[in-house]
Amino acid sequence: MSSPGSTTSLPSGLSVLTTFPDVLFIPEIVFGGLVWILVASSKVPFPMLQGWVMFVSVFCFVMSITLLCLYICSVHGGSSFWVSLDAICQSTAALFYLSAAVLEAYSTYVLGFPMMTAIHYRENIAAVVFAFLATLVYVIHEVFSLLRWKSS
Repeated sequence: MSSPGSTTSLPSGLSVLTTFPDVLFIPEIVFGGLVWILVASSKVPFPMLQGWVMFVSVFCFVMSITLLCLYICSVHGGSSFWVSLDAICQSTAALFYLSAAVLEAYSTYVLGFPMMTAIHYRENIAAVVFAFLATLVYVIHEVFSLLRWKSS
């Protein structure tokens, strides 16, 4: 619960783009979009594994853009509910992306270079790298969102 003297809240307007950890929405969207594009264009050897990776990348991409737009439009109005929502969303995204990155790495490892063309192998490797980068950014955002939630 928020105390009356609490000053920790979500930024409003364009200050979202200059406030840490909310500035991390930009790399989340960029890396998530790259994962989405690379998985969509790569060979699909295991539909269930890569289907989960695709779901996670699209879900987190849409969630990040939605939250960014809502924060820029100041929909939160300084409510402590939005601080909790931000922490929950970032925690969920970090967990989802960790599982997706591990599954993408596993499917790329199992298939390996001899079973795929060089271009498909490189696409899968790039998807793995960007999935782990997205995971890292979401985890950093999660940690600082949880700290903000705890102090609110």
